[in-house]
Amino acid sequence: MKIAKFGGSSVADASQIKKVLKIFNEDNERLVMVVSAPGKRFDGDIKVTDMLIDLYHLVISNHPSKEIDEQINRILERFQLIEEELQFQHSLLSHFKEKLKFHIAEITEPARLLDALKSSGEDFNAELIAAYNTEQGIETLYMNPDDIGLYVTDEPGNAMVREESFEAIKNRLPRDRKVIIPGFFGVSESNQIVTFSRGGSDLTGAIVARALDADLYENYTDVSGIFSANPMIIPNPAQIEELTYDEMRELSYAGFNVFHDEAIAPLYSKGIPVVIKNTNRPDDSGTFIVPNRKAEGVVGVSCDKGFVSINMKKYLMNREIGFTRKLLSILEALGISYEHIPSGIDNVSIILREHQLIDKEGLLIEQIEKTLNVDQLSIEKNLAILMIVGEGMKTAVGTANKATQAFRDHNINLKMINQGSSEISMMFGIEEKDATNALKAVYNAYF
Repeated sequence: MKIAKFGGSSVADASQIKKVLKIFNEDNERLVMVVSAPGKRFDGDIKVTDMLIDLYHLVISNHPSKEIDEQINRILERFQLIEEELQFQHSLLSHFKEKLKFHIAEITEPARLLDALKSSGEDFNAELIAAYNTEQGIETLYMNPDDIGLYVTDEPGNAMVREESFEAIKNRLPRDRKVIIPGFFGVSESNQIVTFSRGGSDLTGAIVARALDADLYENYTDVSGIFSANPMIIPNPAQIEELTYDEMRELSYAGFNVFHDEAIAPLYSKGIPVVIKNTNRPDDSGTFIVPNRKAEGVVGVSCDKGFVSINMKKYLMNREIGFTRKLLSILEALGISYEHIPSGIDNVSIILREHQLIDKEGLLIEQIEKTLNVDQLSIEKNLAILMIVGEGMKTAVGTANKATQAFRDHNINLKMINQGSSEISMMFGIEEKDATNALKAVYNAYF
């Protein structure tokens, strides 16, 4: 059995939807399809999800109902155009309009309303595509997350799957017909619509693949696989034929946007392979993500911006029992997760995503000073994290030297270095202004 997920660019208009259904229908092993909301059709176009977010802002800002209705109509026009170009016989537009109006009328809590509206792009698209495929003579069932039992934690905009989902999905999904499911969201214990983080349709596909013990999870997008570096920065980078779960997780975390970094987790326990493929070139081999592989050297380099470092120094810190525990307790109490913890005998730094400090920075500093009584405390913002990744780094000699030499040759100031115990990745902290040059320099050093 194969689970096929199609991203926003793959289902952006009628011509793309026809390509998607050709892929889905031609292989009887493909029983379940997960779809995103319609994405951009051309440069300068607006994704349906962004249009829905704009609708949310109009509603919570108490804009006149006329403006809200106009935005609803703009959203529906995207689906109307798809219906017209597909020559769809039974329009769903009035049904979609009723759903949007219901969310706006019934949901008063802003975070809940945002999730309900954001999820509508995937929900509408799945229902429309399933109905069209049925019209074409292939009986196809539309099932939403509530229908299949995709239960998630109650964290608006940042849901995580609950363990009972896997058994529910296994029991509820039929095996005798094609099924199309909207990605990106699930339902909470209180039956609220809750979305995953942006790009979360990858997660939906991975959850369904694990629940059904699929042989392969196919993730279709607009590129023919994963490259060793961002092709928007590096011209014609090498394509990766195969990489491990851990390598993909490290690369996704630090800026590779082809596959959601959390989507590996549901697949890990059962070792289900993933292949990243191109909807427009489905015969291309793509890139396989597998549990294990024979690896040599570095497989990819990536760089992401928007980090901040909280730097602390305290004499004899290494002798103080419980220092790190107290620090992590402060973060936990404030709902802040950390990315890296480089340390020395008298100093430690906590690397965070900068957005986590919104409305919390002052309180975090206050709690650190009060609880830990450090000698020095500083915050360094506008940092980028550059990662070099590869299972083969464990046995390769001189891996770090190549990177540091590249930084030196291009006059890039290195703020910090950190390597995990698994030795499959190495993190370098640099200033954001150096991110592009650093990526180019390091890529050339390895590839």
